[in-house]
Amino acid sequence: MSNRSGSPTQRTWDRTRQSREARLAAASAYARGKLVAADNVTKLLEAVVRPGDRVCLEGDNQKQADFLAASLAAVDPKIVNDLHIVQSGVVLAEHLDLFEAGVAKRLDFSYSGPQGGAIARALKAGKIELGAVHTYLELFSRYFVDLTPHVALTVARCADRDGNLYMGPNTEDSPVVVEATAFKQGIVIAQVNELVDRVPRVDVPGDRVDFVIVAPEPFYIEPLFTRDPAQITETQILGAMLAIKGIYAPYGVKRLNHGIGFNTAAIELILPTFAERLGLKGKIATHFALNPHPTLIPAIESGWVEQIHSFGSEVGMDDYMRARPDVFFTGRDGSMGSNRMYCQSAGLYATDLFIGSTLQIDLAGNSSTFTKDRVAGFGGAPNMGSDPHGRRHASDPWLQAGREAAGDTKALPRGRKLVVQIVETFGDKLSPTFVEELDSLALARSLDLPLPPVMIYGDDVSHIITEEGIANLLLCRTPLEREQAIRGIAGYTDVGRARDKRMVEELRARKVIQRPEDLGIDPLDANRSLLAARSIKELMHWSGNLYDPPAKFRNW
Repeated sequence: MSNRSGSPTQRTWDRTRQSREARLAAASAYARGKLVAADNVTKLLEAVVRPGDRVCLEGDNQKQADFLAASLAAVDPKIVNDLHIVQSGVVLAEHLDLFEAGVAKRLDFSYSGPQGGAIARALKAGKIELGAVHTYLELFSRYFVDLTPHVALTVARCADRDGNLYMGPNTEDSPVVVEATAFKQGIVIAQVNELVDRVPRVDVPGDRVDFVIVAPEPFYIEPLFTRDPAQITETQILGAMLAIKGIYAPYGVKRLNHGIGFNTAAIELILPTFAERLGLKGKIATHFALNPHPTLIPAIESGWVEQIHSFGSEVGMDDYMRARPDVFFTGRDGSMGSNRMYCQSAGLYATDLFIGSTLQIDLAGNSSTFTKDRVAGFGGAPNMGSDPHGRRHASDPWLQAGREAAGDTKALPRGRKLVVQIVETFGDKLSPTFVEELDSLALARSLDLPLPPVMIYGDDVSHIITEEGIANLLLCRTPLEREQAIRGIAGYTDVGRARDKRMVEELRARKVIQRPEDLGIDPLDANRSLLAARSIKELMHWSGNLYDPPAKFRNW
């Protein structure tokens, strides 16, 4: 930059560095080197956090910097206020306390899970100014563009005195959050379970960490991906049979991602039984981008699964993963390494199929987990559940789906990702899954949101599975065909009862709709005897007792 005479204008080029040095100087009274006593943490935060700062409080969808969350919620709002919270998971009550207390004002997030109802109430009450509900990859990317945190509050299993952090299996979001903050002169504070002389593995180098706190209690981890086989229903088993015989087998899907839920848990548990009888071993479901679901243990032990890369870990799976390095990505110390950004990228570009559930689907196939009273967030579903137009490597399932979508054999060859929604026609409390309009549209109108919160857009969805059958939306050539294909599997919902029966039968003749009987599946065969494990205890036995289930799942 120069003035008209050509000489450089005066400008300060290191304001962020000066800000960092001022914050560190203010914090020095509460630290010995990098170590801060637990009872000084709130004062530390009042020293380093400035009003209006962007703060990433880790908040993943599993591990939580819960002590730091409580400490931040306890700051004096006259000193720290109007914070812009940028974090992937808003799942603790303390995360909402920040807004109730006036400490925080604006929120950009990805997933809320158990706090979905509370966030909806806070939005309606004007307590939260919403930036956006992001996908994981979208939020992580914005950390490096326009949502760079000034302060990152992270969490690890242990640290040494130099600040090197060991996350173990639950590395999750930490590396990307820390890197975005540290390399833009931000402050990084880590909550750890213990201080050690030497960490087993360096997940975050100490030169990126400013302060370390040994918390009074180990950090909280949510067993988010554990599903008890005892709760899987025959309807869910039928859906799993349809998925395997109607989609996995004809497309030859080997590389895939399963969303969270009992529907996908049922698929995992009938791979060694139903799919084995179909002669599909080695032909489908060999490579996963997936958290270590306990319900995959029988498929792993019986030789179905060759490799799994994970977004995060799962409570109780540490010893099992350590003993199966051929399947999981494990470090030199033996523990699995996870990375949500890497695995989200793998799920977006390196898999051929995503299958997951949702709360509502409209006539165009748009889906959402938002309802009038629940702002649940999306997590990674919009990344995995989308057709990435930037993909350039071919695979048979991808090319086959592309040919079906094109319809015209003269068209330029292009592939297509398989994006499957597997649902029951009625959800909890007999709420219909299929609706004329998503609740999220009404929510957007009531909150004056510029973008309705749709989880997966209908034009990305390739198939929908219900207990009535499969709708192959790739084969639909008009919006009317698409609508009738969806109505044709919507059961006795209002949407399903309004189907054009003649048109639905025409679509069935073209295999746009396939009923169980069209695939040679007798719904009476969909019973719990197909499950390779029917309880958590049986999953333990399959693992050779390496799987150590959380206490809440132990009922024996």
